[in-house]
This record gives sequence, structure tokens and C-alpha cells, in this order.
Amino acid sequence: MSPSVADLDTGNGAGRDAGNGGAARPRAARGRVATVLVHLGMLGLSQVGVTLAAFGTQILLARSLPQEAFGTFTAALAVVSLTAPLAVFGVPELWLQRFGREGERARRWVGPSLRVAAAGSGLTVAGILAWSLVEWSDPVAAGVRALLATVVVAQAALALVGTVQQLRGDYQGLSALQVAPHLARVLVVLAVWAFGASVLAAAAGYAVVAVLTVLACVPVMLPFLRGEAPLEGHPRDLPPGSPSRVGAARVTGAATPFVLGNLFYLLGMYLGTVVAAEFLSPSAAAVLAVPMSVLTAVYLVPRVVYQQYFLARLHRWSGTDRDAVLIAYRWGGLGMLALGTVLAALVALGGLPVLPFLLGPEYRESATVMALLALAIPFRFAGAAVASLLTSGGLLRRKVAYQGVGALVFLVALAVATPLWGVRGTAVATVVAEVILCTLFWTAVRRRVVGDAPLPSWHDLRRRLTRETPRAS
Repeated sequence: MSPSVADLDTGNGAGRDAGNGGAARPRAARGRVATVLVHLGMLGLSQVGVTLAAFGTQILLARSLPQEAFGTFTAALAVVSLTAPLAVFGVPELWLQRFGREGERARRWVGPSLRVAAAGSGLTVAGILAWSLVEWSDPVAAGVRALLATVVVAQAALALVGTVQQLRGDYQGLSALQVAPHLARVLVVLAVWAFGASVLAAAAGYAVVAVLTVLACVPVMLPFLRGEAPLEGHPRDLPPGSPSRVGAARVTGAATPFVLGNLFYLLGMYLGTVVAAEFLSPSAAAVLAVPMSVLTAVYLVPRVVYQQYFLARLHRWSGTDRDAVLIAYRWGGLGMLALGTVLAALVALGGLPVLPFLLGPEYRESATVMALLALAIPFRFAGAAVASLLTSGGLLRRKVAYQGVGALVFLVALAVATPLWGVRGTAVATVVAEVILCTLFWTAVRRRVVGDAPLPSWHDLRRRLTRETPRAS
């Protein structure tokens, strides 16, 4: 296995460095840091690809379809995306938690949790199909919803396989898997644009991509299910003792907080579009859909850093490495806040001239909405950084409770602001919910995770990264 952050966890390589003299330590440390940066770079580049592909599909669909048809498509896709947590039922996050705590012993959770996820996916798809039949008075909208039901299974498969690749430390494979479906969707939308196809054809193309995505996930998952895939940071040999069996009821109870957390997260991303479509008009949903797609793409940054790279390590550090947790709190939180502020400025200023140029004058209001939504970016980035410490620090249920409060605030703000200011009110409601949620997360981590512990300085961070041995006083 190539050197990685796992080496930082355990100090692997210390004996080798000692034998080679002091000069070997800086070289080994530089190698470890370089590996971390390469892995993050691969994930980051994949998210750049996802961002460009997602934005490109929105632009092409908006230019290819009538505004009302585009609103129908995006509203249906938003509803499908909202159901993803129910389909996968928190199993990916559960795997990260259990393997982070138990290592190879956590394989006992895999079979039962897969059965739970399969049941959740089946019920969710059945619910979407039933909803499509009930709403058959509009056959085009019903057909779009029915075809996009396949996206639920694809999202569940991607989430499970992505977690497997995180546990294995296969960030190159994870990066490729993340971007491939979005590139395939670009091809679908290009075909819709080139041939002047209908919104039903676009939904059928998305369904084909979903089926191919599931098929591509199968060969990645099989070695993990057979126990042939080594886990990063964990020995292959099981410790003595026979691990207890895990039943579906225990899996359901352990995964429920993750389900609720994901659902509350996605409510903030997609509920505004659904509300705009149902209570304003499909055209209003179309105006909101493009800036929300930009916001969704930007929010991938903290999800890459914490959900896809550091969360499994934070689970390990929470019980064994207090200093790493404090470094993650201080420098991770400040770093994400600063990065979010920079990106917010770029999104707000860049969208004002770009969106009307790309989409046409009927989408001029989308630029104003995007400028408003950009105010939420720094709070989402900082909140994600500190929320990961609640997840890994045994405070998951408290974190989910705060997310529930944030979702409730969002619902109330939507109910008040949307009738008053239309889609701009939806954007204001999004910002208000993010500010309150970030404040709750930061306060809870400061009180319950950090406490009175002295915060690490920049020198402490540098010494941690370089594994510099402290001098004796």
C-alpha cells in the first residue's frame, strides 16, 4: 500500500526513518504530505469535472427545452434526489463509522446492511412509480418521473461503491466513478440539443445512464463482498474472538441517524426547486434550478474533503488522536471558511454576466438568485468542517437534531419568503437556514468536542504534517 494519511495516524515508518538518520524523516514526511495532496487533488479534479458536467447539462437542457418543460424535468429530478437517502438508508455512512471503529470485524455489518439498502431502494422506486401513476393527468410529467426513478438505484449504487473505495484508499477509482455518470449525461443532453428531442427523450437518456452506472458498480463491489479487498489503515488479520452477528433491526437503528442527516441535507438542496414548481410555476422552478445546480456543485468541495477523504480517518482519530481532532477543528474550520468566502465571491460576481449570456434574457433573474445563494457558501463550508467532528465524535444524534432544526427553519422561511418574494425569497430562506445551522454546529463542537483544550498553533500543524520530533526542553 502506498503511503497515506494512515501513516500519519500510527506513525508508520518511524523505525525505518530512525535507521536512516534524521535526514530520512523530512523526506518521508514530505512523501506522506505529497500523497495526501495527490489524493485530494484527484478527488478535487473529479469534482471539477462533475461541476462542469452538471452545469453544462443544465445550460444545454435550458437552451434545448421550453422553459416549462425544463422546469418539469428539474423538479422531477429534485424529487428523485430527495429520495436517495431513503433508498440507500444511510448504509455508506454506517460502513465508514463501523469500519473506522472495528476494522475488519465490521465486515459482519455488510450483508445485513446491503439487504436493508436493497429493500429501501425497492420501496423508493415503487413509491416514485406509484406517484407517477397517480399524476397521470399530465402524461409527460408522469413519464419523466417514472423514467427518472432509475436514477434512485444508480445513486444508491454509487454511494455504496464510493464508500468501498474510500475504505480501500482507492481515490483514483473513486474519482473516475464520480465523474463518469455526469459525462455520460452530457452526451445525452448533447443528443437532445442536436436532434431537438423532447423532455421524455432526455429522461430516457438519464435512465440508460443510470442502468449503465449500476452495471459498472458491480465489479467494484464484488471483491469487497468476498472479503478480498484490503482496507486502508487496518490489518487484514482479525483479532481473537468471534464477532457477534448483526441483524437487520440493529442495522436499521444504527443507520437511521445517517438517513435523517442525509435527508435534511438534501431538503436544503432540492426542496426549494420543488416548492417553486408546485406553488409558483414550472418556469419559476427553471429560474431557480440553474443557480441551485451551481450551488450543489460548489457544495461538493466540503463533501469531498470530509465525507470522501477525512471522515473515515476522523472516526479513527476520535478515539486515539486528540491532537489531530483539535487541528481539524481549528485549521480545518478556518480553512474551509476562507475557501468558502473566496468561492462565494467568484460565484456571485461571475454569475451576474454569465448566466444571462448563456441562458438568454428569460433567465436574467437566475443571476440575481445565484448572487443571493452565494451568501450561503461560507456557512456551508465552515459548517461541514465542524459537523464532521460531531459525526466522528460520538455526537451523531445531536448533529442530526441540529440538522432537523435547520430543516424546520428552512421550511418556515420558505413558507414566509416564497409568497412574498418568489424565487428570490427561496434563495433568502436557503441562506437563513445555512447561517443558523452553521452556528449550531460550531457552538456544539466548541462546547462538547473541544471544551477547554488549548487550540493548536500553526507551528503545531506544521510539526504534525512533517512529523517533526519536539526538542527536549
